[in-house]
Amino acid sequence: MLTITINSFENDVLHADKPVLVDFWAQWCPYCRRIAPAFDKVGEQYADTLITGKINYDEEPQLIQRFGIDTIPTLMLFKNGKALGSIVAPASKAAIETFIRETLAQ
Repeated sequence: MLTITINSFENDVLHADKPVLVDFWAQWCPYCRRIAPAFDKVGEQYADTLITGKINYDEEPQLIQRFGIDTIPTLMLFKNGKALGSIVAPASKAAIETFIRETLAQ
């Protein structure tokens, strides 16, 4: 699990050799904390084919603004330097997995 910052974003996400699932979150967000274990499990389970990372809403305002994040948690999937799609406040690990599958299949 990466902690992604404005300084590492280009290397960690845009130039990654695998798709990257990014969680825009904040410590004060109860739903962010509730979905975090499911996000972590997805990261472990898909480690061979996917990179997971987190962007702190409060610490990275430039990235929040760049991607128009206004609700957290928002998960965004990147591949080959492009944002493929996002899901806001996924309900479960299954919802995250479905989002990944469907988005990568496009």
